[in-house]
Amino acid sequence: MKYSIQLWVTLLFVAAFSCKSGTSSTPEPPVVVPFQFAKGADVSWITQMEATGRKFYNAAGVETEAIALMKSFGMNTIRIRVWVNPADGYNNKADVLAKAIRANNLGMRIMIDFHYSDTWADPGSQTKPVAWASQSIAALKTSLADHTRSVLAELKANGVTPEWVQVGNETNDGMLWPDGRATVSMSNFARLINAGYDAVKATFPNAKVIVHISSGNDNGLFRWIFEGLRNNNAKYDVIGMSLYPEPNNWTTQNFLCLANMNDMVTTFNKEVMIVEVGMSWDSPNECKAFLSDLIAKTKSVANNKGLGVLYWEPQSYNNWQGYTKGAFDNSGKPTVAMTAFAN
Repeated sequence: MKYSIQLWVTLLFVAAFSCKSGTSSTPEPPVVVPFQFAKGADVSWITQMEATGRKFYNAAGVETEAIALMKSFGMNTIRIRVWVNPADGYNNKADVLAKAIRANNLGMRIMIDFHYSDTWADPGSQTKPVAWASQSIAALKTSLADHTRSVLAELKANGVTPEWVQVGNETNDGMLWPDGRATVSMSNFARLINAGYDAVKATFPNAKVIVHISSGNDNGLFRWIFEGLRNNNAKYDVIGMSLYPEPNNWTTQNFLCLANMNDMVTTFNKEVMIVEVGMSWDSPNECKAFLSDLIAKTKSVANNKGLGVLYWEPQSYNNWQGYTKGAFDNSGKPTVAMTAFAN
């Protein structure tokens, strides 16, 4: 009896020690990763700009690698667009990989933006890639999925894990027209979204899939698209928005955008993200005020469902390809607008 008591005490001691030393077989609670607001930029023009001799400088005039320059302003995210078979090669799989590796090596978070076109896809143009031009909706789904998997598999093989993936760019009226045009067939648009969603999740299960619409101030447009997608069982994780106000109307546009973000969260129970913003480069003070206010408003969305704010091609300067909504001056140095991302 005495020996049994001693054994029982020993067992209790061992159990107590195991709990203290962390060797208990009881599973540890899951690690909760703190929410980190995304502040960043689409810099997809970088390789093309560099190839033409464009250089980038910090505020002191010191030449600096462009993505590192973005990071120095407090940005933590880089967005990269993908075209299927572009004529000049820029934004194809190899070019996307090169930029993604550069951003990844700097510890930046990555967003991949599939246009599903050989060139720009936006509200006014959603042109099929030439190789897909005669395909039926069933074949388009297969081509879209294969293209998505191919690009993402290349990133994965090179150690790049995107946090977000857009299936389509500014798809205000669907994509891959006319088959996937929303005003023609919301059902087809949803089927294409789902083909992209499944392809993303097959390669990166934890990546968040974004459906991206421009005019973040236009609640009617967003209600129409996302009610239509819901009615057709579309699958996605995040509602992406663009916002390009003028220096004299940004306060109104930001107010409407915040109302729209809150409505999307309430109505569709989705996270929201401002994936594109811009303002005229020669209104830097107004742009800084616009960005600071929009970042604060996006952060105010309940339950951290406002994920972030990304500038579109801030490093473009001196009328690069006719684009004037960057945040650099004509000498290749950042304007004061970029300081909005610092805090």
